[in-house]
Amino acid sequence: MEIALFLFIVAAIFIIRAVKVVPQQNAWVVERLGKYHASLAPGLNFLVPFIDKVAYKHSLKEIPLDVPSQVCITRDNTQLQVDGILYFQVTDPMRASYGSSNYIVAVTQLAQTSLRSVIGKLELDKTFEERDIINAQVVQAIDEAALNWGVKVLRYEIKDLTPPKEILHAMQQQITAEREKRALIAASEGRRQEQINIATGEREAFIARSEGEKQAAINQAQGEAAAITAVADATAQAIERIATAIRQPGGEQAVQLKVAERAVDAYGKVAADATTTLIVPGNMSEVSALIGSAMKMIGTTKAKE
Repeated sequence: MEIALFLFIVAAIFIIRAVKVVPQQNAWVVERLGKYHASLAPGLNFLVPFIDKVAYKHSLKEIPLDVPSQVCITRDNTQLQVDGILYFQVTDPMRASYGSSNYIVAVTQLAQTSLRSVIGKLELDKTFEERDIINAQVVQAIDEAALNWGVKVLRYEIKDLTPPKEILHAMQQQITAEREKRALIAASEGRRQEQINIATGEREAFIARSEGEKQAAINQAQGEAAAITAVADATAQAIERIATAIRQPGGEQAVQLKVAERAVDAYGKVAADATTTLIVPGNMSEVSALIGSAMKMIGTTKAKE
């Protein structure tokens, strides 16, 4: 009974040491007699008891590593407190086991030294503007060295850049001054645009008034021309009617009578004025001579027609 129990215990020990189940996204490094033998893949694996042993266990997942905060000096001799986070992944379990005694510490130290080197090449203002460039350069510098450690650096992110209080206060003053400058520029642009709008409105109003005055003058001139034409037409029609009436039988006698009446009326009006000295022709035949001259002119006009 005791022998069977002993054999059962020995078999159980053999099975436990011989059968290994590796979880997903893990890799186990096996040494045979103290020398690297193989890397176990996820799943069921078999070892030689007491000869093979699992020396190292690695996770193949992406690992975030917090890089401790450190002081970096920029190109213009300004101190910056910088901290970040590094993402890496084990890609070669054998190199991760034998390439470095502690690849996590090695990656952390290399990240800090690379960050100081990159920050030292930039001025203070550029460090805030070019974070993506800094991250890419740090990843490139670490990745070249981490290949020997079986580690792939995926990315690096700066979490915080903190300048000294004096520099931070000066930056706040600079930002305030810049905002005030922009406000003044915006106000002056507004006044300038307002003046432009007012000038444009006045010019358009002046043009509209001048166009209205021009049209009014044109309309007035056209109205006066139409009135003159109408008066001339009416006068011509009146003269034409008079000439037609004169050609009728007894027309000349009527004209003589009309001229005589006008002459008598004119003498009468002059005589009615007490302040006027009237000189009457000694021979009244002069009046008939005047009438005769008028009739002669009418006769000449009639002959021409």
